[in-house]
Parts: sequence; structure tokens; C-alpha cells
Amino acid sequence: MAGRVADKVAFITGAARGQGRSHAVRLAQEGADIIAVDICADFADSPAPAATPEDLAETADLVKNLGRRVVTAQVDVRDFDELRAAVDGAVEQLGRLDIIVANAGIGTTAGKLHKMGEPLWQEMIDVNLSGVWKSVKAGVPHLLAGGRGGSIVLTSSVAGTKAYPHTGHYVAAKHGVVGLMRTFAVELGQHMIRVNTVHPTHVNTPLLINENTFRTFRPDLENPTADDMAPICQSFHIMPIPWVTAEDISNAVLFLASDEARYITGVTLNVDAGSCLQ
Repeated sequence: MAGRVADKVAFITGAARGQGRSHAVRLAQEGADIIAVDICADFADSPAPAATPEDLAETADLVKNLGRRVVTAQVDVRDFDELRAAVDGAVEQLGRLDIIVANAGIGTTAGKLHKMGEPLWQEMIDVNLSGVWKSVKAGVPHLLAGGRGGSIVLTSSVAGTKAYPHTGHYVAAKHGVVGLMRTFAVELGQHMIRVNTVHPTHVNTPLLINENTFRTFRPDLENPTADDMAPICQSFHIMPIPWVTAEDISNAVLFLASDEARYITGVTLNVDAGSCLQ
């Protein structure tokens, strides 16, 4: 079904690459114009290499090649004033806002919670929880002003529904995203604004597919590869796959953003190959 979000405008954070880029492209394929923001900077404890301004420009080119309009900004979701200015300016150019996809997030290396340093904890909460709140906060006034309702999709994780050791700061933030979602859903439902979360398992983006993560999963090997890591990732799932694709998550986001989900709100949607069944 073509045009499932035709002529709508979607604001997407973390859009330079990975899931965010995939969301931008998928929504553009179905008729949406895009507001794409990303910090395009490094996080010292992240195993993944930093996204770059060139990555964000490539996302914009992919959207333009689909015949849709796009506005980009290099913005840190921790900075509400910059985030609000970017959204306000983009909405002025594009004329409306209908969809918010708060996707930006980090994954940093850590140990047990009782040994974790406060800066590492605080950075995670500031980006993966407070950044989600600020992203929605920046966009909601435009949804309300439009008077057409809207859809907000927050990226949580399987770690937003179950716990894993040595990533307690990430687990806490992603659980918190579910609390944000449910509260926003209650507060905005009277305006026909729907709010839901998606919960991916391992996804084959740079956050997972990188040399540092390979070594974390396979410290027994000198130069591990994705193929070496795959059996361990597969053990997390009921279905016999090691990871899903960014497009799998984007299809879930598209569904929740579309009118096909017009009465779906407050839902936690797993895209996890059965991980949460274990």
C-alpha cells in the first residue's frame, strides 16, 4: 500500500545512519517529508564509531532521491533549546508536523551497577531517557497546533522489558522510555495523538556491527568477526537468527505512524525474534 504517510511530516532523531536513517527512508518512501537530526559526534565509551555530518547529508540525499523534502540539523538531544529551535525552524519550512520518532540513543560499555561510575550513568540517562523526553517535548506543540492528531514512536529495546547484566544504565533508561510513552499516551490521547514504543533486539547497524562489539562477545578470539559473534546473538532468540535489520524496525515504525494504527496507543511493540519469550 503506497502513500501510507502521504504528505505528512516526520521528525526523526538519530537520523544520520542506522535505524534513524532507515526510518527516514522508509517514511519518505511512503510519502512523508522528513526532519532529520543527529549529534554527529563521538561518545567516548561507545563501541561504535561516531556518526558524521557526511552521514547525515547522505540520509538527506536518500530522502531527496525519493522526491520528498528534508530538513537536517546537527543537534544534541540533551540540549532542549537547540532541539526546539531546530524543530521550530524545520516546521516553518515544511508547514506542519505529524510524526515524532525519538530514536536517538547510545550504547556504552559498563560493568555492574554498584561499581559503575556516575558520569557513565548520567550520560546514558541524559541521552537515552531525558533526550527522548526533550525530543517529544520539542515536537508536541506542533502536533497540538496542527489539530490533526499524530503519532509518536519512541525507540526502547528488549532491554526496556527485561534485564541484562553489565548494562544496568541502559536497561534503566530503556525501561524509563516505556514510562514516558505511557504517560504521554495518557496525556495526549484526548488530542488524538498516539504514543507507542518499539523494542528491537540486536539490529545489524554500526552500534552492533563493529570490531569493539565483536571483541566483547568473543574475547576468546584475537580477531573476531560478525560471523563469530552471530551464534551468541542467535542464542538470545527463539527464532533462529542472530539479528534483525534496521528495515524490520522501520516497518514497525511505519505501521505505528500510519492510519492503520489509528486507534493503537500505549503499546510496547517487540521486534525481537522472540527474545522476550526467554
